[in-house]
Amino acid sequence: MNIAVPRMPGPGREGQPGANATGGPTRGQISIRNVTKIYDPEGVNVMAVDNCSMEIAAGEVCMIVGPSGCGKTTLLNAIAGFHSITSGEIYLDGELLCGPGKPKAEQGADRIVVFQHGALFPWMTLAENVAYGPMVQGKLRKREAIEKAFHMLAEAGLGDFGGKYPGEVSSGMARRTEIVRALINNPKVLLLDEPYRAMDALTKSIMHESLLEVYDRTKVTIFFITHDLDEAIFLGDRVHVVTTRPCKLKKTVDVTLSRPRNYQALSSEEFRLLVEEINGAVHEEAIKAFQSGEREMA
Repeated sequence: MNIAVPRMPGPGREGQPGANATGGPTRGQISIRNVTKIYDPEGVNVMAVDNCSMEIAAGEVCMIVGPSGCGKTTLLNAIAGFHSITSGEIYLDGELLCGPGKPKAEQGADRIVVFQHGALFPWMTLAENVAYGPMVQGKLRKREAIEKAFHMLAEAGLGDFGGKYPGEVSSGMARRTEIVRALINNPKVLLLDEPYRAMDALTKSIMHESLLEVYDRTKVTIFFITHDLDEAIFLGDRVHVVTTRPCKLKKTVDVTLSRPRNYQALSSEEFRLLVEEINGAVHEEAIKAFQSGEREMA
């Protein structure tokens, strides 16, 4: 039985897909309720997530930070439908994704994952990669999908590169293409698992600006895992700090920096205070992880 979940107010702009009359998004609200996940490798129970609850508003940029191996990705994979949960419930816009009687969510184009390691098809051009989803789903004919792909690549500053192959462009361009490939499916939620972790600082700053441009244009809900506190604060509406394994919510911090954002925010007193507040909570969990000898896992 599906239970209606009250919608939380989120940022928005009138005229955007999924926006209500006041400009706030009406799609992409995630409710995580008392979720527990226990793995059983070789008969040894390993609790990855323990009674974790959090609410993500429609149109929110939700940042998840915590030590390596704490279970952040396990939570993301449960939302995406890659992993089952042991107990608890996860809802999307009031509809049950997984819970009692349905331990694993169905995968769907309403929740698109962008992983840390790139996943573009190397034998396809950037435009063909972007067009692939709606083509195989039968939503668009090939010509329509390719035309839409070129249009969306142009919006992302890649209008001159649609005919290039992934190996012919920079890592930043390839990663931007992956975001466009996700957005062409008009998802309710983007699930981002440390997508910029391996990038140098300059490339990462460009990718942050690109993602913020996408967000300002679409107001899509973003569930973003990161170890980078500056990244979490600069991009996010809220930062959820989770504990070392097993993962559960330790602290939630509202980010009050105004939108649209630019890099001047990084030098503000407000930003510095947010870093101090979040760093204290993360550092405590990092020490616990180190002392317990945690190994990196999902």
